Amino acid sequence: MITLTLPDGSTRDVEAPVTGVEFAASISKSLAKKALALKIDGTVVDLATEIDRNCELAVITADDDEGVELMRHDCAHVMAQAVQELFPGTQVTIGPVIEDGFFYDFARETPFSLDDLETIEKRMVDIVGRNEPIIREVWDRAEAIAHFREIGEIYKAEIIADIPGEEAITVYRQGDWKDLCRGPHLPSTGKLGKAFKLTKLAGAYWRGDSNNEMLQRIYGTCWANEKQLKAYLTMIEEAEKRDHRKIGREMDLFHLQEEAQGSVFWHKKGYIIWQALEQYIRRRLEANGYDEVKTPQLLDRRFWEQSGHWDKFRENMFVVPDEVPATDDDAEVISGDADLMALKPMNCPAHVQIFKQGIKSYRDLPIRMAEFGCCHRNEAHGALHGLMRVRQMTQDDAHIFCREDQIIDEAVGFCGLVTQVYEDLGFNDVSVKLALRPDMRAGDDAVWDRAENGLRDALTAVGLEWEELPGEGAFYGPKIEYHLRDAIGRTWQCGTLQLDFVLPERLGASYIGVDGEKHMPVMLHRAVLGTLERFIGIMIESYAGKMPLWLAPQQVMVCPITTEADDYARHVVAALKAQGLRVDADTRNEKINYKVREHSVAKVPVILAVGGREAEAQTVSLRRLGSKDQEVVALDDVVTMLAEEACPPDLR
Repeated sequence: MITLTLPDGSTRDVEAPVTGVEFAASISKSLAKKALALKIDGTVVDLATEIDRNCELAVITADDDEGVELMRHDCAHVMAQAVQELFPGTQVTIGPVIEDGFFYDFARETPFSLDDLETIEKRMVDIVGRNEPIIREVWDRAEAIAHFREIGEIYKAEIIADIPGEEAITVYRQGDWKDLCRGPHLPSTGKLGKAFKLTKLAGAYWRGDSNNEMLQRIYGTCWANEKQLKAYLTMIEEAEKRDHRKIGREMDLFHLQEEAQGSVFWHKKGYIIWQALEQYIRRRLEANGYDEVKTPQLLDRRFWEQSGHWDKFRENMFVVPDEVPATDDDAEVISGDADLMALKPMNCPAHVQIFKQGIKSYRDLPIRMAEFGCCHRNEAHGALHGLMRVRQMTQDDAHIFCREDQIIDEAVGFCGLVTQVYEDLGFNDVSVKLALRPDMRAGDDAVWDRAENGLRDALTAVGLEWEELPGEGAFYGPKIEYHLRDAIGRTWQCGTLQLDFVLPERLGASYIGVDGEKHMPVMLHRAVLGTLERFIGIMIESYAGKMPLWLAPQQVMVCPITTEADDYARHVVAALKAQGLRVDADTRNEKINYKVREHSVAKVPVILAVGGREAEAQTVSLRRLGSKDQEVVALDDVVTMLAEEACPPDLR
C-alpha cells in the first residue's frame, strides 16, 4: 500500500504498483479521458509510468501549462513523422518546444515550400486520426548509434554519441515511426487533437554553428483547443500589422542596414519620440532623488574580470586591443590578454568606480546613480530583430548604493516609480515575477538567502503579488521583473530590480559605518524601461503607431482646403507652435481627402482642415486619427485643448 498526496492536499491510499492510466481511471472516467501525463514529486512523466512509492501526484491535462507544453512537444514529433512519410530520405535532427509552439530542423537537399506546409499539416491530421500508441523504449547505446546510422539518420547518431554515459538512451515509437527523445510524451497521437498550425520556414545551422551544414526549420504552434488556436492566430495576424519595422518605415522613424548590424539609424521623427521619452524619464528620476552621471564606453578588461562578467559574459562583449601610438607613421599593438579593452555591455562596474571616488559615510546613503548609458552586446546576427533585439542599446539604467537596512524603503520607492511610469505610458496590466538563484552564480548560499529574502520582504511591503522563477536570476543576484501586457495580449519583460551583495565586494566598494569601520554597500541594479530602443518598439506595436499626443513626432497637421486658405493655415501653425506643439501646414496643391488619407497613414494624431469659412470665423475643422468624424472648434479653444493634451504626464 502506498500513499499519494494530491494537489489539493488530500491523500489517497492505493495498492502498489499502479500506472498513471489506472490511477486516473480510479478517480473518474472523465479524468481518464483527459489525462495526458503525470507529475510525480514535481517531475512530469509518461502516463504509463508505474507509481510504486509514496509521493506527491498530479494528473496532467490540457488545462495545465505542462499539458500544453507536452502537446507541443508531441506536435513536433507528429510533424517529423509526417515529413518523413511524405518526403522519404529527409533526416530529422532536433525539435524543441518554444514559446507558443515548436520547431523541428530537417536535413533535406530540396527546399521545403509554403505549399508543402499545407500538405504536411494534412498528413499530421491523418496521423492524429490513427490514434497510434506512443511507446517508450530504452535502447543500448551502441545499438542505437548503429541503427540510426544504418537508416541514414547520421544527425541522430551524432546526438546519441554525445549523450553523457550515465543517461539512458530512450526512443519513442508511434506506429512504425520512431525518434530519439527523453520524453515524456502523450499516451497516443490521438490525444494531440487538431488545434495546431504550421506557421513558417527558416534556415538554421546544425547545432547553431555557422561552420556546420544549413538545415531547414519548420515552425508551428499548438494549443489545447481550436478556440485558443484561433485566438493565437488572430493575435499573430494583428502583430504582423503592428510590426514596428513596418510602421517605422511608414512613419519615417528609423532604419537598419547590413553595414551596421544591430545598430539603429534614428531619423528626425523617431528621434523626437526618443527625446520626449528620455526627457520624461529624466524628470521622473530627478523627482525621485537620482543623480545622473556619464561613464566611458571602453573599459579595461581588469574591471570585467573583477566584476565576474569576463568569465560569464565574454562571448557577448566587443573586445579591442589597447593600442599605443609608437610613431606618427605606425602604431604598436601591445600584446597580451591584460591589454584588452571592452565596449561596456552594462554600466554596473563603471558606476562602482564613481562610488569609490572619495570616502562615503553611512549618512551619504542611499546614493542613487542614473545613466542613459550606451551599451554594446555581441548578439548573433540571426537573433537581431528590429528595435527589439539590437547590438547597440541605451538603457535607462541606475544603481542604488544603500545600507542593508535601507533595502525595503528603496525597493518600495522603485516599485512606486515603475508603477507610475507604466501608467503614464498606457500599460496598466503588469505582472511581477521574482527570479531566483541560477545554477551558475557568484556568492555563497547565505548571501543569496539574504538577497532573495530581501526582495520578498520588499514586495510584501509594497503589497504586490508575485510569481517566483527558480534559476532565472542574474549571476550576481536575484531580481524582480515587471512584465507588461500590450494592447493585443502579448507580454514583455521590461523593468527590473536586482539586489546584489556580490559586485560591491568584488570591486572594493565600501562606506564608513556608524561604528567607524568599513562596510560594503548593497547595490540595487534597476531599470524601468530596460532599453529605450526596445521600449519604443513595444510602444509602436502596442499603439499600432498611434502614439499619445505628447510622444507623437508630428502632433498636428494643418491642411488648407484651397490655396486661398494658405495664409490662415500658417496663422494656425504659428498659434500652435507658440504653445510648443509640433505642427506643420500641408500647402500642396492636392485635394483635402488626399491630404487627410496621407497624413493618416503617417499616423499624425490630429488633422486640422481650414478653408475660407474657417478663416472668416477663426475656427478649424478637427479630425482625430482613426475617426471619420470631425468637429468645428474655435481656434483659441483648439490651441488650449491641444496644448494641454500634448503636455507630458508628469508636467500636467
